[in-house]
Amino acid sequence: MYHDQGLPVLKFAGFGEAVNITLGLPIIRTSVDHGTALNSAGQGKAKGGSLRAAILCALSRAGLSDS
Repeated sequence: MYHDQGLPVLKFAGFGEAVNITLGLPIIRTSVDHGTALNSAGQGKAKGGSLRAAILCALSRAGLSDS
């Protein structure tokens, strides 16, 4: 499956809480499930759910989380 085939389903099912994980690298790499939304920057509309999920996922994969 290609990235652009699975991403719409991921965004539909868990937008704001989903995490992109890049496998096959010598480092742990996670990222948020959305783009930059530069048109919304500075308007106080940002939500941190996806960023929080990406950080917690990276910590978990590194064995640094409590859960």
